[in-house]
Amino acid sequence: AAPAAAPAAAPTAAAAALTAAAPAAGNRGETRVKMTRMRQTVARRLKEAQNTYAMLTTFQECDMTELMALRARHKEEFEKKHGCRLGFMSAFVKAATHALQEVPAVNAVIDDATQEVVYKDYCDVSVAVASPKGLVVPVLRNTEAMSFKQVEEAIAGYANKAKNNQLAMEDMAGGTFTISNGGVFGSLYGTPIINMPQAAILGMHATKMRAVVDPKTGQVVARPMMYLALTYDHRLIDGREAVTFLKSVANKIEDPGRLLLDL
Repeated sequence: AAPAAAPAAAPTAAAAALTAAAPAAGNRGETRVKMTRMRQTVARRLKEAQNTYAMLTTFQECDMTELMALRARHKEEFEKKHGCRLGFMSAFVKAATHALQEVPAVNAVIDDATQEVVYKDYCDVSVAVASPKGLVVPVLRNTEAMSFKQVEEAIAGYANKAKNNQLAMEDMAGGTFTISNGGVFGSLYGTPIINMPQAAILGMHATKMRAVVDPKTGQVVARPMMYLALTYDHRLIDGREAVTFLKSVANKIEDPGRLLLDL
C-alpha cells in the first residue's frame, strides 16, 4: 500500500502576520451614466477632427508683463465706465483677429466637397467656455469690428448663459477660429484639438513667474510668462504661416500698443 501523505505544514508566523495585515476588500461597484447628447456630439466631433486633419502644434512663450500692467492701471476705470470687467481674453481676441487678417490662411477652411480653399473676409472667433454639461464654444462675430468693451461684454454674456444652460445653437454656430483658455484651470502646457471645420485653434495657458533673459539688458529676471499653442491643419497651413501667426499674437500681447497702432 502507498504510504500516507504527510500532513500539511503549519503556516509560519511570518505568513500568518501577512495574512492578518492584508486589507479588507473595498467597494468595487460601478456606476453607469448615460452620455448627454452634448457630450456625444463633442466626442464625435473631436474624434472626427483627429481622423480628418493633419494636425500639428507649434508653441511660443509670451511675456505678460506689459498686458498685466495695462490691466492693473485701467481695470477699475474700465469697469466703472463700461460696467464690465477687463480681463485678458479681450486682448487675446483682438490680437488673434489682427493676426488672422495678417495671415489669411489661418482664417480659411478646406471645402472637401469641391477641393477648394475658402478664405473668409471676416473674423468670427469661437471662445471655449465651460458649462455644467461640458465644453461649449459660442462665437464672437465680426471681431475685427469689435472694441475691447464689446468683446468683454459678449464673453461675460456667453459665460452667464452657459452657466444657466441657456446657450442656443445659434450662439455656437459658425466660427472661423477658436481660442481655448486652459489657463483658468491651471494648465501649463497643452495641445488643443481643432474645432471643425476651422483650420486652427489657439491655446492659452497659465501665467507663471519664470526666470528669463531680458533681451534689452541681458540680465536674468523673473517675468510672468505664458505658453501659447497653435494647433493647425497642416493640409492647409504651412509651418511658416503658423509660426508667423503665433509670433504676431505674442508680439501684440507683449506690447499692447501694437494693437492701438495696428502693427
